[in-house]
Amino acid sequence: MAARSLNKVMLIGNLTRDPEMRYTNSGTPVVTFGMATNKSWKDTNGEMKELAEFHNVVAWNKMAEICQQLLAKGMKIYVEGSLNTRSWNADDGSTRYKTEVRIEDMILLDSKGRQGAGIDEEGAHTEKAEKAPKEDVVADEAAPVEEEAPVDQDPLEEDLPF
Repeated sequence: MAARSLNKVMLIGNLTRDPEMRYTNSGTPVVTFGMATNKSWKDTNGEMKELAEFHNVVAWNKMAEICQQLLAKGMKIYVEGSLNTRSWNADDGSTRYKTEVRIEDMILLDSKGRQGAGIDEEGAHTEKAEKAPKEDVVADEAAPVEEEAPVDQDPLEEDLPF
């Protein structure tokens, strides 16, 4: 009997940047964005500590289009998918690696689309976001995902706060 394996990721967190849409040479849509998850605990002195973990997220095909339309920086979402690591050769000849969460499902948790995050129809941030009623929006990608890399083989610039 062969050993089983599992590559499944489930995250709840906030977007650290707006989704960025790109297309492969064959026209396949791919979107990338950053996501932060937080962990809180009490240290040995009883003081509350908090740690943020940052994740690179990628979506393909119809899921990419849905993320581009609905998501904006600061929104709280649930994503489900798998870990994928890709590699490329850097200008200095070294091999670089980037691990990403490749999502297949996504649920909005705290607002109704981009308008709830303070984004108007043209994509500009508004001064004050209208509070939308809490409503879950589920996106499910039924089509198989192509195993193509984005047009730009180098990773996107990291969007880390430090």
